[in-house]
Parts: sequence; structure tokens; C-alpha cells
Amino acid sequence: MTLSWKNQLKLLFFIYSLGSGGAERVTANLANHWARKGWDVTLVTLASHTGDFFALDPAIRRVSLGLAAESSNPLAGAARNARRVLALRRTLKRVRCDVAISMMSTSNVILALASLGMNGVCAIGSERVFPPRLPLGRIWEIMRTRTYGGLAAVVALTQECADWLKANTLAVRVPVIPNAVPWPLPEQPPKLNPAALSLAGKKILLAAGRLSPQKNFEALIEAFAEVASRHPDWRVVIVGEGPQRPALEERVRRHGLCERVLLPGGAGNMADWYGLADLFVLSSRFEGFPNVLAEAMAHGLPAVSFDCDTGPRDIIRNGVDGILVPSGDVPGLGRAIEHLMAGDALRARMASSASDARSRFSVERIASQWEGLFDTLRGGRPLQARPAAGSARKDAACAPLSPAREGRADASRSMDIQRSGVSGRGG
Repeated sequence: MTLSWKNQLKLLFFIYSLGSGGAERVTANLANHWARKGWDVTLVTLASHTGDFFALDPAIRRVSLGLAAESSNPLAGAARNARRVLALRRTLKRVRCDVAISMMSTSNVILALASLGMNGVCAIGSERVFPPRLPLGRIWEIMRTRTYGGLAAVVALTQECADWLKANTLAVRVPVIPNAVPWPLPEQPPKLNPAALSLAGKKILLAAGRLSPQKNFEALIEAFAEVASRHPDWRVVIVGEGPQRPALEERVRRHGLCERVLLPGGAGNMADWYGLADLFVLSSRFEGFPNVLAEAMAHGLPAVSFDCDTGPRDIIRNGVDGILVPSGDVPGLGRAIEHLMAGDALRARMASSASDARSRFSVERIASQWEGLFDTLRGGRPLQARPAAGSARKDAACAPLSPAREGRADASRSMDIQRSGVSGRGG
């Protein structure tokens, strides 16, 4: 019997954890969307479900493999990763899903290995960052290069990422599907009340994300410091938490901006903060696809962003709904911020255009792109696999998946999952 994919599909998501972060939010959004359509959805993590940050639809089957702990040496790390692969393989056999989707590089490698030779399981990886900006370490880089050929597709967030994957891995099919912005934006703890900051009558420049070097909030503080004296009615609010808080607070004190630059902490009610703001700024050194930027614009905020790799140029239509600044150009960031701070009419015009992001990145629109991929892969059209060095490869289709050639493990390096801890609101 032929299964009607649009009416009923059995999906499995695999990700390291469901803690706070951009990839985790995207996973929850897509899983919830398809569960509400009546699809059978299972969400599998290595980490315990007790650390879940995002709420899931009650219909979603939640599985924790309990294999998130790091290992003390390379041998133990290799053994733990073997257990991860076998545990996921057992889960795939038990769930008997039609499509399995992994999120982030190391999870993609584990899924590729776990699904080898499993007829009927369409295994799809998903890159959530621009790989050159976040190296995995030698052994994981080798594994990614080799094992991606065993996945039916590897979804990229941007064309730059897709081009890199095609050039540097054996991935067969690399479609570009951006992240979705749910509307209304879901809310979860912790809830921070914007009214507690006593910002009535002030204009707000908002930024959000983990307080980490990647987000480069020090550049935002420096840029604002250059223009703050000319705009006394403006305040900067950076929503998020992370290890750079002490350094950022010291920088704010050094500029005498303690009353002008506020760091209230992480918040799960970002819609309230977007509604409070007049302008959004993204100062990141790099991104995959910055969710907070798309969310802010969907809420009608004009935006200023560094034109970093990757994502901002795919979200902002330069001069229409925001301004792109050459990556790392702090004086340029200050000029762009001041241009919009001083131009009420310009901000209003850009705000009107920015709200188009609500439809451009709607869950329905993005999920439809994923469903189109499912239809293509499950429709039985053969995918031409690329030959591995020195060997011939068979055509790769979802059922069965073509086995990927594995590189030799480097015994001197741990194969443990390399994971970025996230606290507060991820970007």
C-alpha cells in the first residue's frame, strides 16, 4: 500500500538536547507543527528530558537515550559514541519511522551511522551553523565528510552553507531551507517583565542572545557609546545570559553607561520584549540563521546587523527593512544605528516592511518546503551519490540508504560530542 505522505507521516527528530538554543527551538517548532497536523512524531535526545527548555505538544513521543555525559579519555569517548549510534539504531527500529531528521553536525554523523542499511528510513541531516566558523575537531570533521554521503539529504540554512557542504563533504542532496518563525511566538520560562526596567517614555534598541563571544555584544556597546550622548532618550537592552556577563558589565561601567545599557537576563517571553522595542541590532561574529533577527522583524522591528556569515543577508533586505553593515565594522555599526535612531520616519517605513518576515518565514511556509523534500525523497526518484575517493558509489535513495565509507578513527582524539552550552535566549 502506498502511504500518503501529506496526510500521515511518521517522523523522528534527533538532537543532542532540547535545552535553550536556536536549533533546539527550531526542532520544537517543527515537531509541534507536524504533531498538530496529526502526524506521528518522536523526539529523541542524548540528554535527559529533565533539561528541556521548550514545550512540546502532548502528542509527541519523547525519548531520552541518557548518553549525554562526556568521557574522560579518547578510548572511553569512542566507546560512548559507539553506544550512542547503537542506541539510536535500536530506537529507529523500534519507532519504525518514515523520516528521521537530525539537527547539528555531530547528531547528523550519529544518525548517518545509525541508519546505515535500514530500508524504509529516510535519514535527513540538518546543518545549523556555517561549518567553517565552528570547527568540530579533526575526527568529527573526517566523520562529517565521509558519513554525509549516507544521508538522503543534508538541509542547509543558507546557500553559502550549501555550497560549502557540496564542496567539502560527500552529501548527495543539499537543499536550502531557512528557519521558521512561529506566530504567535511561543512563551516559556523564565518570564521577565519589561515593565520592571522602568523604560516608559524611552526608546529601546534591543539585542538578544547568549552572552558569549560569538554574539559580539561588546561591539554593540562600543558602537552605542559613540552615539549615546547625542540621543539621550535611547536605551540599549540586551536580553540573554552567559559567561560574558561580567566582561560586558565592566565595559558598560567603563563607558559610564550603566543607566543606558541594561542586561536583564535570559527571557522566554521574547514577544513582550520585541513589542517594547523600537529597533533591533545583531552584532554577531557569525551565525547559522539568526532566529532572533527574523523574530524581531516579524514583530515589526527595523534591524541593523553585521553582514556576517551566515543568515543576516538572507533575512534583511538592505535598505528596505534594515541595514547591513560590513562584518566587524564597529564605527559603521554606530553610524547605521544612529541613522535609524535619528530617523523616525525611516524607522516607521522600514518597520512596515520588516513585518513581511512573518509570512516570509512562517512555520506553514517553511514546513511546506520540508514536506516537499519528503515527497521528493520518498517518491523514489534516485539520488546520484558522489563517488568517494578511489571507489565507485551506488545511487543513493532513501530506501535503502547507501552506506557511507568511514574514515579511520584517530585514537589520540576523543570522539565525544562537541556541544556549545546555551543559557538564556539563543539566537
